[in-house]
Amino acid sequence: MSKRQIPVVVLAGFLGSGKTTLLNQLLRHSGGNRIGVVVNDFGAIEIDAMSVAGQVGSTVSLGNGCLCCAVDGSELDAYLEKLTRPSVGLDVIVIEASGLAEPQELVRMLLASDNPNIVYGGLVEVVDGAEFDATRDKHPEIERHLALADLVVLNKTDRVEPEALPRLRASVEGFADGAAIVESTYGRIDPELLFDGKPKGERFGQLSFDDLPDEDLHEDGEGEDPHAHHAHHAHHAHLHAAYDSVSFTSDVALHPRRLLDFLDERPEGLYRIKGFVDFGAHDPRNRYTLHAVGRFLRFYPEPWPGDAERGTQLVLIGSGVDGSALHTALERCRDDEPQDAGLEEVMWGVLRYVDEREPEPDPESEPEAQAGPDLEPELAE
Repeated sequence: MSKRQIPVVVLAGFLGSGKTTLLNQLLRHSGGNRIGVVVNDFGAIEIDAMSVAGQVGSTVSLGNGCLCCAVDGSELDAYLEKLTRPSVGLDVIVIEASGLAEPQELVRMLLASDNPNIVYGGLVEVVDGAEFDATRDKHPEIERHLALADLVVLNKTDRVEPEALPRLRASVEGFADGAAIVESTYGRIDPELLFDGKPKGERFGQLSFDDLPDEDLHEDGEGEDPHAHHAHHAHHAHLHAAYDSVSFTSDVALHPRRLLDFLDERPEGLYRIKGFVDFGAHDPRNRYTLHAVGRFLRFYPEPWPGDAERGTQLVLIGSGVDGSALHTALERCRDDEPQDAGLEEVMWGVLRYVDEREPEPDPESEPEAQAGPDLEPELAE
């Protein structure tokens, strides 16, 4: 991809839902990714910041007060500017919002940001399944938050009676407006839902996530079942069961309008789409990287690499989606009888979702600094 943009994920949820536990799980199982963390605490004592910072030295705390109340979001922009410097080399940034934050405002700040090096990575809303009804009574705005979410993590399902779980999930689905929903215990979700993993051999030189102790997990102050630690290791490889991953390839170019129709009508529960698209004669010079999360969509054109085989390769990730139906719908996007050539009207719909901003070069970056693990000095200026 010619434009190196870092996904910024907003992690939200009311107090006690399990956000910090989930975040620490992601840091422990980073898949070789370098993760930048921005912790937005509410109150003078930054409990969440200390909880994360005690394990990962690269955490950034925005201090007292709720970030979404900032007048212009300049403080967030300043931290994002530092975190996205090429010399830092991050792969994803997670903003852990205060339990009293308004996620809609955080999302608006990101979408309105002038930083050309970031791309919206989605709103993840963590829900305490055991206390969902009580949370709705105390914070009825949770219904609005769920409607904005791209991914809902229904957490603490181990504390929900099995016979009550279908009703609970149906209730959450009723407010979630088509968002993907995954069930979780102790904040364990597959990082593949949020960011791409790398080969294990690339972990050398990353931030110290892999050196973290495997101590007992805690769900926001409450001790874990003594058997859960063992169960975590026994079942971590099966986290993929919580979602569906569908791959699609085609050596026949796709028709731009047909693909956009598919994207406009993508089914409920389809959370992420990523990969390369070949539009054939409609733009023979470029391939298009596709990045979609929830309702957010971007295309990134770049010249075809000289040694690359032409074709489309997509991965679709969601919960409760029909893989066969997705394949069939994408097959219909093939341009078996191309008639138009060049960047003409047929490509206009795609070009609406192309970000024209160029990432700004980092004048302070040096080639040897790219793999350096020392993020804190970068942020201490």
